[in-house]
Amino acid sequence: MVCPASPVLVLLLFGLLCFELCSGKKNAKYRGLSKEKPFVMRGRYGNYTWPERELSARIDGDIMIGALHMIHERSEDKICGPIMPQGGIQALEVMLYTLDHINQNNILPGVTLGVLAKDDCDRDIYGLEQSVDFIRGSISLVGGTEHKCDEDTESELFISGVLGAPSSVTSIQVANLLKLFKIPQVSFFSTSAELSSRDRYPFFLRTIPSDVNQAQAMVELVKMYGWSYVSVIYEESSYGIKGFNEVEKALKENNICIAWTDKLLKDSGVATEESYLSIVDELKKRPNARGVIIFGSDQEVGDLMKAVKKRGATGLFSWIGSDGWGARGLAYEGKEEEVEGAVTVQPLAYPVQGFDEYFLSRTPENNARNPWFIEYWEKQFMCKHPNGSLTPYNEQFNRTCTGRERYSDDYPYSPEAQLQFVSDAVMAFAYAYKSLHKQVCDGRPGVCDEMDPPDGEMVKSELYRVNFTGLSGQQFNFLSNGDGPNKYRILNFRKFGPGNFRWVTVGYFIDGKLTQMNRTLLQYRQEEPDHPESVCSKPCNTGEAQEPVNDGSCCWTCITCTKYQYLPTPAKCQECAMGTLPNANKTVCVPIPPIYLSYTDGVAIGAMIFSSIGIIATVFVITVFSKYNDTPVVKASGRELSFVLLSGIFLCYSMTFILISKPGVIMCGMQRFGIGLCFALCYGAILTKTNRIARIFRAGKRTAKRPKFISPKSQLFICFGLISLQVIIGVLWLFMTPPKAGPFYANRDDHQLVCIAWVGFSYMIALSYPNILIIICTIYAILTRKIPEAFNESKYIGFTMYTTCIIWLAFVPIYFSTDKTIEIRIATMCFTISLSGTVALVCMFTPKLYIILLHPERNVRQSMMASKTSSVSYKYNSTSTSRVDSGTQSDDMEMTQRLKPSSSFSSGLSRSTSATQTCSNGTSISTQTLDSIGRELDRGTCSYERCISPKT
Repeated sequence: MVCPASPVLVLLLFGLLCFELCSGKKNAKYRGLSKEKPFVMRGRYGNYTWPERELSARIDGDIMIGALHMIHERSEDKICGPIMPQGGIQALEVMLYTLDHINQNNILPGVTLGVLAKDDCDRDIYGLEQSVDFIRGSISLVGGTEHKCDEDTESELFISGVLGAPSSVTSIQVANLLKLFKIPQVSFFSTSAELSSRDRYPFFLRTIPSDVNQAQAMVELVKMYGWSYVSVIYEESSYGIKGFNEVEKALKENNICIAWTDKLLKDSGVATEESYLSIVDELKKRPNARGVIIFGSDQEVGDLMKAVKKRGATGLFSWIGSDGWGARGLAYEGKEEEVEGAVTVQPLAYPVQGFDEYFLSRTPENNARNPWFIEYWEKQFMCKHPNGSLTPYNEQFNRTCTGRERYSDDYPYSPEAQLQFVSDAVMAFAYAYKSLHKQVCDGRPGVCDEMDPPDGEMVKSELYRVNFTGLSGQQFNFLSNGDGPNKYRILNFRKFGPGNFRWVTVGYFIDGKLTQMNRTLLQYRQEEPDHPESVCSKPCNTGEAQEPVNDGSCCWTCITCTKYQYLPTPAKCQECAMGTLPNANKTVCVPIPPIYLSYTDGVAIGAMIFSSIGIIATVFVITVFSKYNDTPVVKASGRELSFVLLSGIFLCYSMTFILISKPGVIMCGMQRFGIGLCFALCYGAILTKTNRIARIFRAGKRTAKRPKFISPKSQLFICFGLISLQVIIGVLWLFMTPPKAGPFYANRDDHQLVCIAWVGFSYMIALSYPNILIIICTIYAILTRKIPEAFNESKYIGFTMYTTCIIWLAFVPIYFSTDKTIEIRIATMCFTISLSGTVALVCMFTPKLYIILLHPERNVRQSMMASKTSSVSYKYNSTSTSRVDSGTQSDDMEMTQRLKPSSSFSSGLSRSTSATQTCSNGTSISTQTLDSIGRELDRGTCSYERCISPKT
């Protein structure tokens, strides 16, 4: 086999090995540890060497494999500790048992499989030194030159594969060495996730699954218990550190907090009792973290349980354990009370068929091929065997072993639960060699030249392809990364009675999921069947937030959220947006149903009834005026402006239905434009009318000339000019601030759907110009209040404007005080607009309707004289005791009355009823002439000046 390293490097390595191993092995010291002890020890029976490094279990075969077993435990003050019954001796024996099966059943045609087994004492450096024996044969082939130690026959062996090591940290060291010589390695107990890297460890495989899956299983158990706050203890080794990393990662992914972590010394030495006691003390400081994950090996966990007992912490904690100590005697024997209730994850393995009978039949006399079996026998039955070597651990035994001791309750047999992985590792090599033999030897029995020695690359390739049924009866094959199948058994250490403790299978973890969990079998302690809580803080009540303590996500105090806050996360109270309120559980914010003044509201119904009556009344007035359009009353009232005024009143009533409609872009625009327009129509017409009357009477005081722009067309032009200004204001407002509907929140419990213009006081823009018209109309009404009674339409205008001012003086404070309740503001606006229209309708048109409908006899143009014998003064004298309705007065007569030079028209005429009358200027006018003047004035065919001029 050609070494991949350079010949110089390999020769140098070989030289160092020969110097270290060939010369003076018996007097050498172990140099791998900082606290080294001499190999030569003194006992009561004399001096002896410990450990006996040269010891090995060797079975010769055509193809040889090496094996590293954890025959002895670790020791604090020695290189090797006491014998390890389960993971050590039983693992070695099941390997030998499987080899017997392979060779006896001729699985390799004409080829026997042999082994050279070494003890690594659960120390990585010591195990690495022991594994040097496995590469001697490979070194001897470098460069075609054989290099060997003359006195060491093991250097002639060519090891084509290695079983082990059990410990992950030792396997890592050995794997780094073996890959230099392309020697495949199959471990049976090493579970570190680091070993799954095919780039770093290309020749490493294992029959046991990786710790990545084991960590997931342990976290799933934590979740099953409902724990959120746990402590983690792990051993200081590749196995423990890598396992802890995976556990920590899985805990974080599931939002489970780690209360505290600590290490169990291993690689850097053996921990003292004080260090274990300090770990227990730290655990006791965190009473809420009753769940403890222990990722370690049996020896370290056993020492930890001793400290638990010494500190009186028995029953305080619930343990979740890794496969390194679950169901292993070193961890729980003699510490049953402390371990009770523990739940451990163990790779799913089944008993190796026939092994128990085989092992129980082994004695020191019939098992000489196992050089450590006598030592195991001595420890098992606590006696000193005559053929046994001296060790630091059998000096205390005073009884001599007979070899006929038997297992019993006093000396129980505790089988290792994971021996299947050892057997499968041996079987994997056998089937890989079988497949390789079939390829290169063409089926010829025996080892052909092509397999002498087997090529490491080819053996590795065949290992990846093996698929067989092992001695456990289970099908086996490696995963694509060289790991064993991801299957685990969940074990619970239960108490069934005084001194009766057993590990019970309560479920499985297969392909990332807990399956077949039997919760009735799962027990914490006999007096406390349910596993305890392991939470830092209790869950908060509904509507309470978890305020973290010390920046932790699992420890908190509960803070009550306010009425308007919800919990987007359990740790945060957050205000709901305006228009929303938290639901009953305060998990989300739900919208507040928007409210607006609708047709079904009581106040809206009242406003609509009022407006409907007003609309009917307005339509009635319009109908009457249209029917009696040519009568004196209608004509004398300025029918054109009257119809403008009536249209404004009709729009005032109609605005109620627009204001009550559901807010939308169109409705909001109509509201903003319509409110100003209806008032502009009303008060523009009234202002035009009052302005005309004021100008006529003001001009009469100064001149006899007729004022300008008092004709109907002029009045309409002036009125529409006033209205157009409001139209311009409304259009500009719509363009500058487009109408839109949106939410309005008067308070946190409120959600009103309104036209945005109603918010604040922007609607005063629409009302500012009509208010100016109202003020001016009122001023004109005051100025014309002393007009003679016969011209009393100005009085009705005054009544209209005074009442309107009162209404609007009441509306303004209501408008400004209802800025938070838009519904009331809109309802107030509806009633205010309708009342304004009603005042104008009643005051301006009721007197006219009274004459038109109830006294039609008065709806005529009266003669200038009351009778043929009456004087003109009867009709025109303002001081006459006879009533003349203003509705019957012509516009020109009004002007004539006000344009008399200095005295009333009646003062210029004689009070007599003679046939002739003398004017104030001395002109005599006959009665017939006066009648003719009256008729001309009535028809409007002449003016006062022309009709009574001296020439007429």
